[in-house]
Parts: sequence; structure tokens; C-alpha cells
Amino acid sequence: MSDLETLLAQVRACRLCEAHLPLGPRPVVRAAPGARLLIIGQAPGTKVHETGVPWNDRSGERLRDWLQVDRETFYDETEIAIMPMGFCYPGVDAKGGDKPPRPECAPAWHEAILSHLPDVALTLLVGSYAQKRYLGGRETMTARVRAFRDHLAQGFLPLPHPSWRTTHWQRKNPWFDAEVLPELRARTAALLAG
Repeated sequence: MSDLETLLAQVRACRLCEAHLPLGPRPVVRAAPGARLLIIGQAPGTKVHETGVPWNDRSGERLRDWLQVDRETFYDETEIAIMPMGFCYPGVDAKGGDKPPRPECAPAWHEAILSHLPDVALTLLVGSYAQKRYLGGRETMTARVRAFRDHLAQGFLPLPHPSWRTTHWQRKNPWFDAEVLPELRARTAALLAG
């Protein structure tokens, strides 16, 4: 086993916040040496929890459409690493949506995983939780995504979460389709080709 494989086995065996997980722990993460694109999302939903496959839901379909990559490419961990802010399904909040990612995961595992991914040239920060951790500041998710060019030099590209709720947001923010998606697709294609 490589050092990364050993680390990922430890992450998948993590029980750090087990008492807070209504469906129990099932950490979901994918990575391999040589990956050039990293996706940092929020936390698995119920379908991802059931299957153990990240972005294995409608949000994942939408994200793959934004990237213009097929499922096979998306799940090739030698090309694309996937690491959420919270590795397990966090449960449902009082309004019926998913709870925020558990706060223990990123501090416990992110730096160690990142240290094994030296070839990552672009990190997609999907949703406000990833953006707050890696970009800091008090800006809204919309402001961070709008200022995406400011973050590219650091190797980050902030994106909204591709859930059904984003449909309305995209209509209100046509610059996302006109400016962000072409940049995202061009950079993704270049990384996966090279």
C-alpha cells in the first residue's frame, strides 16, 4: 500500500463524529497520486451515503455537465480527486435540508490528504463551506464565484453547489454561464488532456 492508500483507508475507517451521524459513518473520498483536478464539496447526501460513490446523484450530474466530463472520466481518481468538507452524511436539519458538514472532518484529514496530491493544479471549491475554509473572508458565495478570476492564481475556482436550488440562482446570475462555465470547462479540458 502507498502512503496515500494507507491514509485513505484510515479516513474511511474514521469514527470521529459517529455519535452525531444519523445513518452512521461512511466516509466518502477518492484520490490517487497524479490527480490534477481536486473537487472539494460539502458532504455526502443520502444517495451517496448508500452507494459510497461521491456525487452519485442529480447534483453530480449537474456538476459533470458544468465540467463537460463523462462519468468514467469524473470517477477516474488518477485524474480527479474528490474530498468533501464533511466525509459522512450529516443528517437533516429542522427545515428538511441536509445539515452542514461535520466540523471535525476537514481539520482532521484535509492537510494530510492534500500533502499526497502534489500534482493538483486546480481545486474546485463547490459551495460556501469549502470556500470559507480555503478562501476565508466574509463574502457571500455569489461574490466569491463572481470574483473567480481573483482566485485562479492560487489554484482555486469557487463554484455554487450544483443542487436543484442553483437553477434559480443561475437564472439570476447569467454571468455564471457566460463567464465561469467556459473558464471551468477550458481549464478542466486542459488538465485532463495533459
